[in-house]
Amino acid sequence: MTNSAGRRQPGRAVASSVIPAVMAILAGVIVVGGAAWALGSGGPDRDAPVVINNTAVPPLPTLDPRRIADGETLYAQSCAACHGAELRGAPNWKQRLPGGALPPPPHDDTGHTWHHPDSLLLSIVTSGGDPAYNGVMPGFGATLSPDQITAVLDFIKSRWSRDHREFQWWMTVTTQADQP
Repeated sequence: MTNSAGRRQPGRAVASSVIPAVMAILAGVIVVGGAAWALGSGGPDRDAPVVINNTAVPPLPTLDPRRIADGETLYAQSCAACHGAELRGAPNWKQRLPGGALPPPPHDDTGHTWHHPDSLLLSIVTSGGDPAYNGVMPGFGATLSPDQITAVLDFIKSRWSRDHREFQWWMTVTTQADQP
């Protein structure tokens, strides 16, 4: 930089090139800090009860990463052939087949698995689809242990949004409260 007399002013050129760099670093710190806040203690309260329709249930349980990984392997072996490797289900899964059965539904957020309590999901995976509803899904109770079935369900749950997980958890707890 030069002054009005045309003389070079030491340090001014350096300062003008440093300011944008400092601003970029500051912006990066703000973005990273904001992300850490959202994911950490400043984001949604992970220990807060889940409240739907003014009915509170205990906080959403944390899924065990090891069980999720085991469930992913079991899902690939036992479920993906019908429900899809990406949990997307069969095309046109809401349209009945000629025999009256529905095709395999997706297990991601686009499906309805998250609408059901654990007790129903465990029953369907263990015993198969209900013939009263033209269910044709085979049961896996003879080939998978209850712990393995729970691992598959935990893998599926790990793919849902937090809102859908909270709703499904609320359904599970409130359904248990209705049972004798």
